[in-house]
Amino acid sequence: MDQAHAEEILKKVIAIPTVNDNEKEVADYLASLFAPYEDQGVTIEELVYSPGRSNLIVTIGEGETTLGFSGHQDVVDPGDLADWDSDPFVPTIKEGRLIGRGASDMKSGLAAVVCAMLAMLEEKKVPGKIKLIATVGEESGEYGAAQVTDAGLAGDLSALVIAEPTDGMRQICYTSKGVVDYHVTSKGIAAHSSSPHEGEDAIAHLLEFANEVQVRLARLDKKDPVLGKLTSLITMIKGGEQINSVPSQAELSGNIRTIPGYTNQVIFDVIDGLIAELNAKPGYQLSVDYIYPEEPMPGDAHSPLVQMLQKVGLEVFGHTLTPVGGTGASDGSEFVRAKGDYPIVMVGPGSDSQHQPNEWVSLAAYHQAIAFYQQFANEFFGK
Repeated sequence: MDQAHAEEILKKVIAIPTVNDNEKEVADYLASLFAPYEDQGVTIEELVYSPGRSNLIVTIGEGETTLGFSGHQDVVDPGDLADWDSDPFVPTIKEGRLIGRGASDMKSGLAAVVCAMLAMLEEKKVPGKIKLIATVGEESGEYGAAQVTDAGLAGDLSALVIAEPTDGMRQICYTSKGVVDYHVTSKGIAAHSSSPHEGEDAIAHLLEFANEVQVRLARLDKKDPVLGKLTSLITMIKGGEQINSVPSQAELSGNIRTIPGYTNQVIFDVIDGLIAELNAKPGYQLSVDYIYPEEPMPGDAHSPLVQMLQKVGLEVFGHTLTPVGGTGASDGSEFVRAKGDYPIVMVGPGSDSQHQPNEWVSLAAYHQAIAFYQQFANEFFGK
């Protein structure tokens, strides 16, 4: 595949606005690129999440071993357009950089994987069975990856490379923290503040939970050698009706970043157990909801997959890719639930501009990424 065509594909996917929605247009476009090769045994499937939102699964090649590549199709909101030097959905090239929303996170990685797979098909040199998984909703909860996993479409993989940006492909993220976002509601009984005994103070009950949950979570004090300790924050809190009334309602939200030493079920047990204890007291009415919890992603910096990626990286880029851990969740946190027990890593083009105005990717890095993924596939299958 020539560079002009590869850049055209990247520009096209960036030009499609997929701000937490509309991924089907990207999925349809990418599917159209693979459609001419269906006579080579290519299979194309769209897994609909909701109207206008489709995950895309494309499989090329054949064999007992399956290499997975993945990327998400959605992007975050561009924010104040006045902060951009150009329209975020009109890809602009300036000084060797392609600028646009998603250029770094992570349409350049997704496009690079697509181009590498298309190049294999064009050259009729597909080294083995390769599966592309393009997901919806990564930026707002990884629910596309969750749907693909629950549908059993990621259970046949032998390894998975997610093309998230990793410092211009200078790093390999092989492990990362998980996330438990939760929302607690406290219900009380309103009364005049001059007669508080006639009511039930929802805020006081909620504050009791807030203080105690931090104490109990602090007891989970294992330290991961790469990711550090589990962290927990109360990030939002509100309640009450007016200053001279006993509050009849209160709410808080919390964010917990987990490590492989503790599954999310351990966290659920702590929070649910505390809720049950408090509700056993007279007048307490607490409830909890969990919002898209993500498991931590375990990994090994010295695994054969990481070593193979480093070998190919040295050949393509001329430098060694450094294994690192990540503190943010990704689709990998959902794919760890897949039936197969396979290693997952993240390595992709991009810059440190993700989620910022004037987000960009180096075109040189993008083209190198295409070569990297293609060469890695050959190495993976021993070709």
